[in-house]
Amino acid sequence: MRYDLVIFDNDGVLVDSEPLSNRLLAGYLTELGHPTTYEDSLRDYMGAAIHRVHDLVLERTGQRLPADFDTTFHGRVFAAFREELEPVEGTEEVLKRLVAERVPYCVASSGSHERIRVGHRKTGLDAWFPDEIVFSAEDVGRGKPAPDLFLHAAARMGVAPERCVVVEDSRLGVQAAVAAGMDVYGFTAMTPEDRLTVARGFFSRMEELPAILGL
Repeated sequence: MRYDLVIFDNDGVLVDSEPLSNRLLAGYLTELGHPTTYEDSLRDYMGAAIHRVHDLVLERTGQRLPADFDTTFHGRVFAAFREELEPVEGTEEVLKRLVAERVPYCVASSGSHERIRVGHRKTGLDAWFPDEIVFSAEDVGRGKPAPDLFLHAAARMGVAPERCVVVEDSRLGVQAAVAAGMDVYGFTAMTPEDRLTVARGFFSRMEELPAILGL
């Protein structure tokens, strides 16, 4: 099937940010008295908007995170991004192919607009993603696994959900795409297939994606 819109997740799909951000999140939560390993963070929070961290900590412990949690955490993440972040290998080649084939694309991320922009500027992806094709969980009421963000992106791009395909690497993101009525392919470079079981298919190297999309 030739799709009318390719919707990319950002963290772990376009930029190799998941190891950095989840290491920092686990460390910060542990500092605050909520012992969390890197593996715990990947399992519970990968692909989610920041409100999920607050919700799960409150649900599990009855305690609220500090009022400045988001500001402090994002400050640490952005500093790490500016020093260490790299694009996912093969991403630019995929984007070049989409442009050559005149297939519209966009990004729909659980991260804030600022987080997306910091990462894109560091990796050079800002040249491929102008503001009008960048969508964040900040734009909608509910983040992944709710379908709202993907439906918002499709509506803004003028494409029916059933004509969209999503590229995701998180369980929550795959669930959101399915709930939105979109095909979704799981990127397994970092996430095992058994965590993305409802995806239409899987791939582990970005250079495989054009063939999957029929390009």
